[in-house]
This record gives sequence, C-alpha cells and structure tokens, in this order.
Amino acid sequence: MNRTVTPGRETTARSAGTRPADSPGARPTAPPSGRPGPSTPGTRPSRAVAWAELLRLPALFTVPGDALAGAAAAGARPGPRTLLAIGSSLCLYEAGMALNDWADRAEDAVERPHRPLPSGRIRPAAALTAAGVLTGAGLALAAGAGRPAVAVAAPLAATVWAYDLALKHTPAGPAAMAAARGLDLLLGAATTGGGTRAALPSAALLGSHTLAVTAVSRRETTGGSVLAPLAALATTGALTGLVARRRTRLPAGRRAAAAPGLPGSILAPTVPGVSGSGPVSAAPGVLGSGVPGVSGSGPVSGVPGVSGSCPASAAPGLSGSGPVSGVPGLSGSGPASAAPRLFGAAPPSAAADVLAAALGAAYAATAARPYLHAVLNPSPPLTQRAVGGGIRATIPLQAALAARSGARGAGVTALLVAALAPAGRLFARRSAMRKVSIT
Repeated sequence: MNRTVTPGRETTARSAGTRPADSPGARPTAPPSGRPGPSTPGTRPSRAVAWAELLRLPALFTVPGDALAGAAAAGARPGPRTLLAIGSSLCLYEAGMALNDWADRAEDAVERPHRPLPSGRIRPAAALTAAGVLTGAGLALAAGAGRPAVAVAAPLAATVWAYDLALKHTPAGPAAMAAARGLDLLLGAATTGGGTRAALPSAALLGSHTLAVTAVSRRETTGGSVLAPLAALATTGALTGLVARRRTRLPAGRRAAAAPGLPGSILAPTVPGVSGSGPVSAAPGVLGSGVPGVSGSGPVSGVPGVSGSCPASAAPGLSGSGPVSGVPGLSGSGPASAAPRLFGAAPPSAAADVLAAALGAAYAATAARPYLHAVLNPSPPLTQRAVGGGIRATIPLQAALAARSGARGAGVTALLVAALAPAGRLFARRSAMRKVSIT
C-alpha cells in the first residue's frame, strides 16, 4: 500500500543523504533497527493513523455490500439481523487485514518498509492481538444473528486465518480469498432466515471477481504479468453481462411442485369454496396452492391452459371472461401487474432491469480501464492501480447483484450499496489513503 510522505519525513530523508520516498524511482527505507528514527513533534504519524493504515480503513466501504447483496439474493429486505451480519463482516475483514501484515512482516520489511509493522509504528504482538480480538467480536456478532449466521461465520473466519497464515503464497491463495468473499455474502443471506441456497449464484459471481483481483494483486510490487490483468479484464466482461440479467427465482416457502409428467402444472387440492377443484394443469407461472376464498360456479374463461371448473366470481379483478389482470403471481396468462401480496415476489420491473444494467456498466467502467492499462504496460504502478480499481469495483458489483435479485426493496438496497462508493472515495481523499492494497 503506497503512503503519502509528510514534509517532515522528506526533510529527514534528505538530511540523511537519501532520496525522499516520493521521488521517482525511490523506495522508502526503514532504520536498521526496524524502529522509526528520531523525529520532531508533529512529524511522526499518530498511532491512530498507523492503525488506520494497518486496517486499510478505506477498503471497509467494500464490506457492507456483501451482507446487503446476500439478503437481497435470499429475497429479504435488510433488517436488524442484517446489521449484525454487517458488523460481523467488518470485524472479520479487519481481523484479516491485521493478521495479513503480521504474517508478512518479514516480507514487508523488504518490499513495503513504509507499512506500520516494519516501520515500527505498531508492534507485531499488538497486530496479532487485534486480529484475535476482532475475530472473536465477529463471531460474537454472528451469534447474535442466530445459528445459521454462525454456521457461515465460523468457516469464514477459518478461511481468513488459513489464507493469511498458510495459503496466501500458494496457488490456492486467490481461491481462498474468493471463498472468503463469497462466504461473506452468504452470511448476509443466512441472517434472513430464508437459507443460503438462493444466494449461491450471487456468491459465485462476487467470488469470481475477487479471484481475478487477488490474482492481479500478487504481482503488484514486481509487475511484469500480462496474463493476470488480461484474465481479470475478461472476467469483468463476463460478469457485466451476467449481472445485467434478471434472476428467475421462486420465493422461499412458496414453491409449487409440478405434477409428474405435466410441465408447468401445479396441484390445487386445498382451494376452499372451489367446485371441481383439483389439478390445474398447463398454467404457466402459477405459484402457490390456489386462491383462497373463491366462490361461485362459473369457469374462468380467457385463461390459457386452465382446465376444470375453477370458479372465479369472487376473485378480485377477475371479470370471468378475459385476461387475468388482478390475480398476483399469474404469469403467462395475461397481465399480472397487481401487487404480489399472495405469493410474496415482486413482478418483473423494467426499472429494476435498467438499474441492474446501469450498475453493471458502472462496475465495468470502474474495473476494466485500469485492467487494460496493466495489460498494455504491466509495470508495478499500473498493476497497483489495477488492484485499486478492482477493489473499488466491488461496490457497484454488489449493488448490481442486489438489483438483479428481484426481491422486494432490492432497488433501494442496491442504491444504498452504490452510495458507499462515493463515500469511500471521499474518506480516502480526506485521510490521504487513496491507494489501498489487499496484500
């Protein structure tokens, strides 16, 4: 992670006969003892600034979107438990950052001596203690959200520690990082009570992006790799096309089993007041087990493929002789624009499709350009810029995943996630931490 050198440090470097750290081609050096040299009051960064650098605070803005996108993918609106999931994610993310620098302190002394540990601004024992405390806090917050959340948070914490301590410098490193990000999204889904299965596609897409960014970051100090940014560029293009497509999902607890051998059919044996009720065959898109409270004796005419004598004289919005315009959840048999209170799923919305496409385009614009520059010139500065672009692109990707879910309130959730991007940039500018690394 590149840092901005203060005027006091530049003066100290010049007095020692060395080039300042921000001069072309220069690399900041640490004193032989590993401790910062003598400095006058006001020139040494405060302890708070050192911890902010260690924990990569600007990167924190990429974390809440995981839980929010996971909740949307599970078909739920964010709630109090989602806040617990976000808190757990933030703690586990920061634990990984502190543990990362503790594990790489020897390597950073050579390649990144400006970081808080090799420069002596934070003791290694303090960083390791912080990693342990933050991990415990993350698991405790997940426990407050319920057992399903703990069942996801525990392997997430294990993945974070395994990556930093053992897997980071192995071929399995990028895959481990991708798994951690995917599990973080599933943590948001687990807190909704709807299960994590519906969120698996979104977790896979987010994990693919993280895999690409991590692969590029492995050469950010040496450069020279064209393959990694090229693969990341191709991944960005593929993900952009995928997130623009609306998911077709069945609401949890409302799935209807099709009759064997009859595609698209459902059974409706429990419709009270319906004479001649029974299997309703070949009615495409009909979910649930019937319309309660329907009485009368006239068949539903104008609904393609509905057989039997299901009356509809009391069904709201049904004239009995035309398309179904007031029964929510019926698709393929006329307009279905009514509020979907019966089956709990929002109808397809052109606005939601436009929002998902716009957020997908924002994701591509954020990530593709720095990746392309790194492909054309794989120097360390441009590779680092590509990594930064990939990290920033995580937020619009999370927002696009939320928008494409089709859940109630998904548009509001997506816009809330997207708002984290400008907030993160503003924080980075004010804290003079514009370049953030995940390694």
